[in-house]
Amino acid sequence: MQKRIEISHFNYSNNRLELMADNIAFDTAGLQASGQMLVDSDSLAFIYKLENEHEFIYVSLPSDIWPSLKNVIYEKQQVILRLEHNELELTDIIPELEYLLQNIEGNSNYGSEMVDLVEKTFLSE
Repeated sequence: MQKRIEISHFNYSNNRLELMADNIAFDTAGLQASGQMLVDSDSLAFIYKLENEHEFIYVSLPSDIWPSLKNVIYEKQQVILRLEHNELELTDIIPELEYLLQNIEGNSNYGSEMVDLVEKTFLSE
């Protein structure tokens, strides 16, 4: 089973978006940002991939934080994941999101619910 970090809360601090998770049940030491993202249409989430020397770890970015991600794109802000006692910048999240948004717009392969929510959140004025 793929290890996931579920973002439970977030806030803005020092002009950057900080993401936090509760109850991570595995060791997060040595994790690094991969600069890559995926789409989880079933969960209506974007997935940011972290990696260590053995595996990928998925960070789930659910739709309730999408308005903040839209602001991150617009303001060109950093996104920081707070893990226990350290911080990890999610590098290349803006170009990855922009690429995914272009691909999702009007693309029924992602499912109508995902397309509708992405278009409503990111692509409407």
